[in-house]
Amino acid sequence: MGDYICNENTIFAKKAKQIRKRRINISMETLNLSKKLCLLGEFLFPLNCAACGGTLLSEEEAWIGLCGECAESFPLKSEKRCAVCGRPLISELEVCMNCRKNAENAYDSMTLLYPYTGREQQVLKAYKFGKHRSLARFFSEKILYAMNGLRAGKALPLEVPWIPVPPRAGKLKTAGWDQVELIAQTLENLYHVPVLRCLKRLASKTQKKLGKSERMTNLKGRIICSGEAPEEAIVFDDVFTTGSTMKVCAEALKSAGSKRIHGVCLFYG
Repeated sequence: MGDYICNENTIFAKKAKQIRKRRINISMETLNLSKKLCLLGEFLFPLNCAACGGTLLSEEEAWIGLCGECAESFPLKSEKRCAVCGRPLISELEVCMNCRKNAENAYDSMTLLYPYTGREQQVLKAYKFGKHRSLARFFSEKILYAMNGLRAGKALPLEVPWIPVPPRAGKLKTAGWDQVELIAQTLENLYHVPVLRCLKRLASKTQKKLGKSERMTNLKGRIICSGEAPEEAIVFDDVFTTGSTMKVCAEALKSAGSKRIHGVCLFYG
């Protein structure tokens, strides 16, 4: 009987392995088909490279919206950064001068990828306003690597949920999409990252034309946690300028019970 159970378990194990392998193969086939369709779409309705305007010639280039040369011009540098805001340090020891002057932030760490200047600014504008939605896949890959490869051995457990900064009230209804939400969907569907949409933004003025103090006042109490707050989470956004949005998000989560909040943004001004 024992031999039978052993053999039966072995059969089940082999069957399970075959099923997992088949699922992986199906996923890869689906991914490859998606890339082919992406290249076909680029051929029929060319958007070209979001950075240089050149023709996208391969499946990989069409998939991320950048030509190979431009994609390689976005390396993630491991450099000394401010322990509070995540900006590169010039001469300071641990904390930049700006963060020394300001009050303590609600988030526990911040990771910033690229300065919002020149080509970086051009690429983000192409994503937000120029229909280059495929850049969401490029940004997702970079933001994932940043949280694992740039944190000097401080990579977070895979089960820690990612929380997108919520769009302004009514944006999804009027615009039909949101640049941060699309990255959230890509992280979720392509990389199987746990995404938790527990933050909600109430009606407020747009942040673009407001100063730092005005931004804080404008958002104070306007971002709330509408679901169960995780003990630890990664909050992500596209641009970090004054840090007001990230601070209010972290405050909302900690007020709802979170213990540790880590922020990550693609660009910083």
